[in-house]
Amino acid sequence: MFGCLVAGRLVQAAPQQVAEDKFVFDLPDYENINHVVVFMLGTIPFPEGMGGSVYFCYPDQTGMAVWQLLGFVTNEKPSAIFKISGLKSGKGSQHPFGTMNLPQTPTVAQIGISVELLENLAQQTPVASAAVSSVDSFTEFRSFLCSFFMFSPARSCGRGCPSMVKAEGNFPVTGV
Repeated sequence: MFGCLVAGRLVQAAPQQVAEDKFVFDLPDYENINHVVVFMLGTIPFPEGMGGSVYFCYPDQTGMAVWQLLGFVTNEKPSAIFKISGLKSGKGSQHPFGTMNLPQTPTVAQIGISVELLENLAQQTPVASAAVSSVDSFTEFRSFLCSFFMFSPARSCGRGCPSMVKAEGNFPVTGV
């Protein structure tokens, strides 16, 4: 039903089911993770009117589990990217995994997914630092092109280039 992806690692497509409506992915070596992607596999949709709240759990200095709400996935929004690198020093929040006896290892964090009513998901407030940039992709692409255009002429001539073309605004294609 769910998958979890961390850059540079294999996709995890088999979460541990800890209750009828709760699933957990282990994230070993979590100190080196910046972002995590949680997605639905497309094999089993949520029941009508249901969605999944996504939580991040890490052990604090005493080894106790600290859970923080990241966001949610639904049939209409089947995937989400969360930034978890800044969460490792935050405070925990209310969560549905409190009565679970999940094993905690000092270097292993967990992503928890709790299946809940959509009305409940709408009332929850995720930690602000977990959100990824909300800038639309065209704006990011335009910014990338502008930076690329400003960077390329400086590298296009190589050593011994007499001067950069200033007035015409052209630069050789070999710079690309």
